[in-house]
Amino acid sequence: MSFILPFLVAFFLLPFVQKFLQTAERLPEWHDRIRIGRLIAFGLLLVEVVTDGEKISPPVFFGLLILVAYPAYLLKEEVPNARLLFWMIVPLGVVFFIDNLAEYWMPRFYENYDLFFQTAKSIVFVLSFVLAIIARNQQREFNKQRQKLVQEEENNRILEAKKLDLEYQVAERTAEITKQKEELQQALEHLKATQEQLIQSEKLASLGELTAGIAHEIQNPLNFVNNFSEVSVELLEELKTERARPTEDRDEGLEAEILDDIFQNLEKINHHGKRASSIVTGMLQHSRASTGKKEPVNLNALADEYLRLSYHGLRAKDKSFNAKMNTFFDESLPKVNVIPQDFGRVLLNLINNAFYAVQARSISQPENYMPTVTVSTQNTDQGIIIKVGDNGTGIPEELKSKIFQPFFTTKPTGQGTGLGLSLAYDIVTKSHGGTIELDSVEGEGTTFTITLPNH
Repeated sequence: MSFILPFLVAFFLLPFVQKFLQTAERLPEWHDRIRIGRLIAFGLLLVEVVTDGEKISPPVFFGLLILVAYPAYLLKEEVPNARLLFWMIVPLGVVFFIDNLAEYWMPRFYENYDLFFQTAKSIVFVLSFVLAIIARNQQREFNKQRQKLVQEEENNRILEAKKLDLEYQVAERTAEITKQKEELQQALEHLKATQEQLIQSEKLASLGELTAGIAHEIQNPLNFVNNFSEVSVELLEELKTERARPTEDRDEGLEAEILDDIFQNLEKINHHGKRASSIVTGMLQHSRASTGKKEPVNLNALADEYLRLSYHGLRAKDKSFNAKMNTFFDESLPKVNVIPQDFGRVLLNLINNAFYAVQARSISQPENYMPTVTVSTQNTDQGIIIKVGDNGTGIPEELKSKIFQPFFTTKPTGQGTGLGLSLAYDIVTKSHGGTIELDSVEGEGTTFTITLPNH
């Protein structure tokens, strides 16, 4: 290898790479190394020229290529077209490295294919020169774009100054509008006071309807209590009269019969008194705001617990009742922030209603019917979904719109207060920010769908 080639690399390529990569700012250590390497290369090449040798040029050439290729590799992500510069240097080094190996280790092979090696070196030189031109042109284009961005930033600065001036003018105008707003605010306050009076009147009207419903619901158990109390008083008077007779004239069988009647009456009074108490308790629960705190709860475990609790509770009252329980729980369901006691009350109410519906259908349609209650959970993008379904009696179409109203029930008199679903609706929508929907077909079954926010 002639000393001309490494001399050209040191004289032209190294300064070009330093300027192209801006190593003085980006890689100051490598900038100094390239500068020192360049001086050393000139010195070694001078020694080769003086001594008329050929051993120094090759290592100097490859050393210089490595010295400029490594900074290009380090800055391939930071400097535009540094990667192109790197691939300009690497083929040059590879081709000349193969050329030198062939020349020194396989001289006969090198002589036979000398034209091939010379062509390869010429091609790689031309390719490197073309890549260098492309990289320089692209760098110039990049610099133009950067200057354009600088100009845009300056324009933005001018616009920002104008914006501040406009904001000052707007502030002055806002002060005038604020005065007008205060005047309008006074008018709005007066309007709100009038609106509150109208709302209060509406509430009083609703309260009247609610009071009528409460009176209707609580009247039945109170009538029973009063009637059985009056009968019991009459029986006690009869017993007292019987006891006042001489011992030989007393009818002990009649006394025992009267006592049995009184005992039965007291049981009925107790039953209907508890019935009235349950209605009052439901009213209080419906009107009282929950004071419980939300906490992360495993809804799968909670639903499963209340499903079995409801089933065994019903079985305790009716040993002949049997039903199939299906659960489809989403194992990926995260813990959800709910008030455990309140939400458990919702699930228990819905599941109790489902078992009641399938029990009613099993009585009216005992053949070829399997009572089934299904509880499922699902984690979706729309929220956490809990479904309680049954294949029971279903709900008539004309009653669906009333199902969540207080004191409305589809159960026979004495078996429901009509507050369960209303209370469940309030707990889900007001306390937990969710929704509860009804899907029912009369004679086929009912499904309640609860959707809770998943955040």
